[in-house]
Amino acid sequence: MTHLPEIDKIAYIRVEKGKILSTRSKGKTKFYIPGGKREDNETDEETLIREIREELNVSIISATINYFGTFKAQADSHKVGVIVKMTCYTAEYEGNLEPCNEIEEMKWLSYSDRNEVSEVDRLIFDFLKETGELV
Repeated sequence: MTHLPEIDKIAYIRVEKGKILSTRSKGKTKFYIPGGKREDNETDEETLIREIREELNVSIISATINYFGTFKAQADSHKVGVIVKMTCYTAEYEGNLEPCNEIEEMKWLSYSDRNEVSEVDRLIFDFLKETGELV
């Protein structure tokens, strides 16, 4: 039996007024919680800071980074059985959020937008709904 790879991603959880910050990349239809894959031997913190600077043009304040949780689900647009592991963090930032590089759109989503996101993001939406953070 072949062991399928697990995709290791870091994500930024930002909830304000009952909605979660999400992004849509150019050429994509689904929204994703901002973040991405680590490069070389980056730590989770380094990946989070780099990805959020690249995608949203803000600086994460490292002293405020807090582990939120890890979620696993089928990876979007991959062979069945390929799992994405999303390690999530919250943090404060400096600057003004704006989509840049591969990000075409930034949007604050509520629980009713759950069908617009990937499987792993749906798990996060469910968790945030259960804890009362997402409306």
